[in-house]
Amino acid sequence: MPIDREKWKEKLSLCNFINAYYHYRDLVSVGGIKSVLLIGPGQGLEAGILRSRGFSVTTFDIDNTFRPDITGSVHDMTMFSNSQFDSVIASHVLEHLAEPYLDQSLSEISRIGRSALIYLPVAGRHMQFRWIAGFKNIDLTFTIDLFNYFRRHDGKSAKYCSGQHYWEIGVKGFRKKEITQRIRNHFEILHKYRNKDWPPSYNFVLKSKSFK
Repeated sequence: MPIDREKWKEKLSLCNFINAYYHYRDLVSVGGIKSVLLIGPGQGLEAGILRSRGFSVTTFDIDNTFRPDITGSVHDMTMFSNSQFDSVIASHVLEHLAEPYLDQSLSEISRIGRSALIYLPVAGRHMQFRWIAGFKNIDLTFTIDLFNYFRRHDGKSAKYCSGQHYWEIGVKGFRKKEITQRIRNHFEILHKYRNKDWPPSYNFVLKSKSFK
């Protein structure tokens, strides 16, 4: 990811279209979703597609480069009321905050959204073996992740993705089991899965524990 945000804003890659599809698919799977808070609108593709499918989308970002409807940080969203949105999307957002802000961010997302989609990056390089049979929707995938299992990271310094990420799933201290448990403190997990079409992404479909 280039450091220059203006240049990055003008770029579109395959992962943007993949994420847009999965956002739509996962929102539909939850059901009853009308209002959505999209944290980190990026180039605007995802918001445009969701709006075209009838969702009311509010965009939110700490950086005015991306022209969000509302500016702020995900760890402090006091401008929103409890359960204000049917769903909150934070797709490849939380890793941009140092680890001490993670639990507060999860708490805020759970507070303002009745449901949530949280997509997170998987550390390292990835080898994928995939067989699509072409009938009966058979799609078999096996993914191998190559990263350092033993080096511990404090999550307080941006070491990944050209200095854009403070942590990623898979490194010691941030294994999938550990991140999943932190998410469970705030959400009921409806579905979690590795994105077959974009292996660096692990996706969570969630229901807020704050919403009764």
